[in-house]
Amino acid sequence: MLLRSALTPVVARWRTANPYALDTALAALVLFAVSLQWIFPDEGDDPLTWQGWLLGAATAVPLVWRRRAPFTTACAVSVATPAQALYHAPPPDVMYGGMVVLYTLAAEGRPWQRRTMLAGWVIGVVTTMQHQAAKEPFEYAFHLMGLICAYALGMLARVQRAYTTELEDRARRLERERAADTARARAEERSRIARDMHDILAHAVSLMVVQAEAGPVVVRKDPARAEATFDTIAATGRDAMNQLRRILGVLKEERPEGEDVPRLPQPSVTALPALVDRVRESTGLRAELRTTGVPRPLSSDTEVAAYRVVQEALTNTVKHARASLAVVELDWAQERVTVTVTDDGRGPSAPSGGHGLIGIRERAAACGGSAETGAGPDGGFRVVVRLPVAADREGALG
Repeated sequence: MLLRSALTPVVARWRTANPYALDTALAALVLFAVSLQWIFPDEGDDPLTWQGWLLGAATAVPLVWRRRAPFTTACAVSVATPAQALYHAPPPDVMYGGMVVLYTLAAEGRPWQRRTMLAGWVIGVVTTMQHQAAKEPFEYAFHLMGLICAYALGMLARVQRAYTTELEDRARRLERERAADTARARAEERSRIARDMHDILAHAVSLMVVQAEAGPVVVRKDPARAEATFDTIAATGRDAMNQLRRILGVLKEERPEGEDVPRLPQPSVTALPALVDRVRESTGLRAELRTTGVPRPLSSDTEVAAYRVVQEALTNTVKHARASLAVVELDWAQERVTVTVTDDGRGPSAPSGGHGLIGIRERAAACGGSAETGAGPDGGFRVVVRLPVAADREGALG
């Protein structure tokens, strides 16, 4: 581990260095290696000539272009190496250039290039050594194993580079997917908050408008009731402001990356009686809540959807219907709950409805349910929303 940690910065600098400078340094190193017989002539008994040195240099100098033109470089070295071996003044002790070009082609060349060059070098080494006298069997194995090991290292580098590229591509894809999921989650949350703000404001303002319109009439006839009316307007406004303040507080709160933003406590089906009572007391509309069947567990999103649907439907009744009666019905079945809000007002004023009706349909669809709006069977207006029931208690809590 200590050796690996010490080599990591060296490897990093090596990979980021100029490739042409590295190739030039490698060519110089190979040239130095093939020149050792001339630098230390007393170490061996092979004949030395300047023509032999030029042939040896021809196996090293082309390596400067090994990454710019790998196959051409390999061909040049492949011609110079057997020429030096056949010239025999001196023969190459180790085929440094051949191992470098085989490694380079295995790592970066096309399939036909690397296979052709490997076969050519193996055949060339065996054929060349057959024409030389006093060659021991171990020399065949030494040269052939050197070439094959260089080729295998090049293939390993190719596989490693492909693996690293695949990991980087996968990391980029995951990052893009994560960013897309985050953007989608934010868009969904903004849409949810926008719907909640619309429902809160529309409901509160509708109640306040009804109370304010009735206020001047009540002031002259019943001052005590007028005072209660204004108290109701103030209480409704304060409640709406508190809810909006909580929503805006969540929007403005900054949190560390990856930490979930807390969700506000959301209303549920159990709050519907209080909602119906508040509408009845605030507006004078005869609002009733009727329940059939056995209540079953709902998911948290479905609970909110059921409450907001009833709230929006009652708001539309107060604002537009000129109704005297509104009936909210909850019909509990095995697999779904049907929420129906019917009034005795003047019926639909437009075929498609406004933003509130669109929000009702969107809420139902988001929970896997459906919504229908239109004229009631006996006149007036009716909203019917069917929402799925959770399969079990865990589903409801999830």
